[in-house]
Amino acid sequence: MRKPYIDNLRNLTILLLFPVHTFMIWNDFGSRFYIWKGEEKVPSTLIVLVNPWFMPILFVLAGISARYAFKKYTVSAFLIQRVKKLLIPFLFGLVALVPLQTLYARKFFDQYEGGILENLQYYFTHLTDFSGYDGAFTPGHLWFILFLFLISIMALAPFHFYPYERVRKRVERMPAFGILFLFIPVWLMYYLGNFGGFSIGKNFALYLAGYYVLSNDSILEKLEKNIKWLFGLCLMETIASAALYYKFSYYGDLWIHLIGWNSILVLLILARKFLNNSNGFTVYFNQASYPVYILHQSILVALAYYVVKNITGIFLQVVCIWTGSFGLTILAYHLIRKIPLVRNLVGIKGGK
Repeated sequence: MRKPYIDNLRNLTILLLFPVHTFMIWNDFGSRFYIWKGEEKVPSTLIVLVNPWFMPILFVLAGISARYAFKKYTVSAFLIQRVKKLLIPFLFGLVALVPLQTLYARKFFDQYEGGILENLQYYFTHLTDFSGYDGAFTPGHLWFILFLFLISIMALAPFHFYPYERVRKRVERMPAFGILFLFIPVWLMYYLGNFGGFSIGKNFALYLAGYYVLSNDSILEKLEKNIKWLFGLCLMETIASAALYYKFSYYGDLWIHLIGWNSILVLLILARKFLNNSNGFTVYFNQASYPVYILHQSILVALAYYVVKNITGIFLQVVCIWTGSFGLTILAYHLIRKIPLVRNLVGIKGGK
């Protein structure tokens, strides 16, 4: 059973990656990017505002979707579906897309003038910090797909030993304030399986929270009745975060996990209230959002390399990279849809 608000929220979150990855070119919080033009506080602060929730919410939504998926899939059918949708596109992107990003990183930082095949050899034979910004091996933005595949497999054990119906009544007794405090186990799990800030433990906890807690309509109705104070708290936290970061570059883990979880709760309720309808946007991006995710960063990095070298002025550069990468990604999506084998490799379902 599809929930339109889940689809719309997922689609909008994926589209948010275009401005976020564009702004990363000017980040000032010590995270290099494939193309990096120096520190700028405003775009960095805008990233900080959405960073606590915009990738975590995708794991929550995946957990919610998993509960509905098990109404039509057996465990074996679910595993086959995960391999086709996640593992195969991940492996394809690791070979065909991510090396393109490392190629442009080497061109930008090291004035590399070699070819694609030579870079591909370098990519698969050099291992550093997995960032890829030095041209060495990295999963790039496909870390999300790899993590989601691993978490989907890991979660089968708790799903088996603690079926949803077994814990449903206990979950429904949780007060809204108690649901807010679920950010604490999410924060504690952050330190398990943490690879440079990308945490399997944290995202596993978010996936389970989506499955057991936020897929429950009674819980969502309870949160909706408390939306005023949840929204007010979220707004104050976000303003405080922006002010603290802008003046002091503050970015504490506990604080960020509180804001992230609170934001996820608020966004789910607002989406359920205002985005719970299927329209042309929903239908189109239900098909397009996943391949758009897979394709977008390689296209954005390649475009950014040429934009920052040939166009002056940060505002114009941002506009060209943001809108240009979006347009080129949509174009690539439509072209790939016409190629059966490649279409399957980037997660495009159905026919032309």
